[in-house]
Amino acid sequence: MPKTSFASLRLLALMSASVGVLAMAAPAMAEDEAVEAVVVTAPRYVPNGETTASKSQTPLVEVPQSVTVISRDQIDLLDWSTLGQVVRYTAGVTGENYGPDQRVDWLTVRGFNPVQYIDGLQAAVGSISNTGLDLYGSESVEVLKGPSSVLYGSTPPGGIVNITSRRPEDKFGGEIEVQGGNFDHKQFNFDVTGPLGDSVAARFTGLYRDKGSQIDGVDAQRIYIAPAVTFRPTDATRITLLSYFQSDDVKGDSRGFLPTSGTLTANPLGRTSSHTNLGEKTYNRFQRDHGAVGYDVEHKLGDGLSIQQNLKVTHLESDDRGLFASSVLADNRTVSRYSFSFGENVDVFAVDTRVKYRGDTGALRHDLVAGLDYRRYDYVGSSAFVFGSPNTDLFNPVQGLKITAPPLVVFSDQLQKQTGLYLQDQIKLDKWIATLAVRHDWVETTNRMAAGAKVEDKEFSYRAGLSYLFDNGLVPYVAYSKSFQPVAGSTFSGALFKPTTGEQYEAGVKFDARGLPPGVKLFATLAAFNLTQQNVSTPDAAHTGFSIQTGEVEVKGLEAEVVGRINERVSFNASYTYTDSEVTKSNGPDLGNRLPMTPKHKVSALVDYTFQDGPFAGFGASFGGRYTSETAGNLLGAFAPVIYQNVAVTLWDASVHYDLNDWKLAVTASNLFDKEYVASCSPAANCFYGTRRVVTASIARKF
Repeated sequence: MPKTSFASLRLLALMSASVGVLAMAAPAMAEDEAVEAVVVTAPRYVPNGETTASKSQTPLVEVPQSVTVISRDQIDLLDWSTLGQVVRYTAGVTGENYGPDQRVDWLTVRGFNPVQYIDGLQAAVGSISNTGLDLYGSESVEVLKGPSSVLYGSTPPGGIVNITSRRPEDKFGGEIEVQGGNFDHKQFNFDVTGPLGDSVAARFTGLYRDKGSQIDGVDAQRIYIAPAVTFRPTDATRITLLSYFQSDDVKGDSRGFLPTSGTLTANPLGRTSSHTNLGEKTYNRFQRDHGAVGYDVEHKLGDGLSIQQNLKVTHLESDDRGLFASSVLADNRTVSRYSFSFGENVDVFAVDTRVKYRGDTGALRHDLVAGLDYRRYDYVGSSAFVFGSPNTDLFNPVQGLKITAPPLVVFSDQLQKQTGLYLQDQIKLDKWIATLAVRHDWVETTNRMAAGAKVEDKEFSYRAGLSYLFDNGLVPYVAYSKSFQPVAGSTFSGALFKPTTGEQYEAGVKFDARGLPPGVKLFATLAAFNLTQQNVSTPDAAHTGFSIQTGEVEVKGLEAEVVGRINERVSFNASYTYTDSEVTKSNGPDLGNRLPMTPKHKVSALVDYTFQDGPFAGFGASFGGRYTSETAGNLLGAFAPVIYQNVAVTLWDASVHYDLNDWKLAVTASNLFDKEYVASCSPAANCFYGTRRVVTASIARKF
C-alpha cells in the first residue's frame, strides 16, 4: 500500500476517533447544553425501523441480517442523487465502479451485483441489474446484504437494493429547488404534498436536469415525475396509488472505454486525458423511458391481524448506440473502433399479498408474516456489433463523421414467471428473539426464440436467526440464510442448468442507543459473514465450448457501520469493510481469482456540524473521506488473459449549507481535490476514469 494511503487512513482514523469522542460526550452535552433554538431538523437521519428486510414493522435492530437504510434526511443533507453516491459511506457496498455513467448505477454488494427493487417489488431490470432511477423521488434506500430469497425469491447471493417511494402526507408541505454546477449542470426540481380532503392526501414530485460530463461532448437530459395519492376510506384501511415516469436522453457519451495504454499503464506519447471522448459525439446516444403504476393497500382486521398487498406494473425500453475503442495500434496513438448498438424492452407485473399477525401465545410474542407473491417478467433484447469502424486519434480524436447505425438483431426473447409462497415468524421470549422463515418458489422460463422451450425450476429457501435484546439496545445475533438464481444454458449432454445457490453464515451485533439521552440518535452494526455461491458455471474440460456447474465462489468479510445525530447539531456516518473473495472451484484460469470490483478494504467517514442558535444559526458544513484498496478489474478468461489491477484511491467530499427561515442554500463537492484516477480496467480497451470533482450549488424554498 502506498505511503499516501497510510496517511489517508490515519486521517480517516482521526475522523472516526472524533466521532467516537462526540458519541461519548453526547450524554454530557445533553445534560449541560440545552438546545434553545432549533432551526434545522433531520428527525429521520438515523433509521430505527424498516419493512424491506422482514416485510413487517420490526425494528431494524431486531432483524438478524446486516441491513443499511439511507434515509431521505441523509440524502438531502449530503445532496446525493444516485445509488452510487448514497453507498459511499456504507459498509459492504461499492458504487461508481465505472466512473460517471449517466445511464445506470454500478454497485457490488459483498462481491455481487444486487438486483434493484422499488417499493418491495422487483424493478424492470434488463442486462444491468438496476434501472438508473433518480433518487429525488425516494423516501429511503435500503441495502439488504446477503441471501434474501426467503422473502424475495430469485435474488443474487450478495443481496438486493430497495428504493421506497415518497408517500403523500396529511400535512401540507414541499419544496422548489434550482441547482447549478460544473460540467454545465442545470436542474429544477419540486416536491409538494398535502391533504385533498378529510380522507385523501396527494403528492407530486418532479425533476428536470440537463448536464454534461467530464467526458467532452456529452449532454444528458432527464425528466422525472411521480404522482401519488393516498385514500383512507376508514380508520382501518389505507390505499396508496403510486406511479412514476422517467425519460433519459444522453448524447455523445462514449462512457470511457479507453485503452489501458495511457491510462492504467504508460504510453510513450503521454497520458490520456480523463476528458477524452473516443466515440462519435454526433452519433453516440442513449435513450431510455421507464415508468410504473401500482398501489400499496393495507387493511387492519383487528386483534393484531392485518392484510397488505402491493402491486406494480412496470415498463422499460432503451436504445443505445455508439462507437467505442477496440485497441491501440503500434504507433501508440491510432485507435481502432467498433460499432455497438443495443436495445431492450422489459415489462414486469409484480404483486405481493401478505397476512400479518402480532400477538401472544402464552409467554411467546409473535410477529408473523405469511405471503404469496407473483412476478411476470417479459424481456426482449437486441443488439448489433460491427468491427471496422473508422479509426481515431487517442490524443486528438476525430469528430464529425457520418455513421450509419447497423440493424439490430434479437438475441434474447424470454418470459419468466415466478410464484413464491413464504412464511416468517419472529418469536420473542423475554429478551430472546428467534426469526424463522421458509419459502417455496416455482419458476417457469420460456425461451421464445427456441420454439417456446420451457425450463421449470422449484426451489426451497429458508432463513434462521437468533438474537438477544439487552435493555440498552445492544443486540447480538447469529443467522443462516439461502438464496437462488436461475441460470440459462445447458450441458454437453443437453441437461438444463440448475439455478445457482448461495448460503451464508452471519454473526454480528447491533446497537440503537435507546439508553442514551433523547438528543442522541445512533445506530451501529458490526457483522462477520461467510458466503458461498454454488452451481457456478465453469468450462467443461471434456467438451470444449461447453460448461458444467461445478464452480464455486466464497466471500468472507467483516463490516462495521455507524450513523448518528446529536442534538440536531452533529451528524456522522462511518464504516469499515474487509472482504476476502475467491473463486474456490473452477476448471478455468480464474481459479483462485478475487471477484472484480471487490476491494479487500474500504474505509469511510463523514461528519457534518450545523449551528442551531447564535449568530451562525442555520449554517453548517460537512467533510468526509473514503478509501478503497486496489481491486481486480476482471476474472481471467478466454477473452481476458490478463487481470488488470485498479489502484487504491482516497477521495474527499465536503459541503457548506445555510438554512434561513424557509430557504436553504448549499454548495457540495465530491472528490473535493479533483483526484484523477482509473476506477476500472477489464479487457485492454475497457478502462474508465473515476468521477472527477463535481461541485453543485443549490437554492431551495421550502413551504
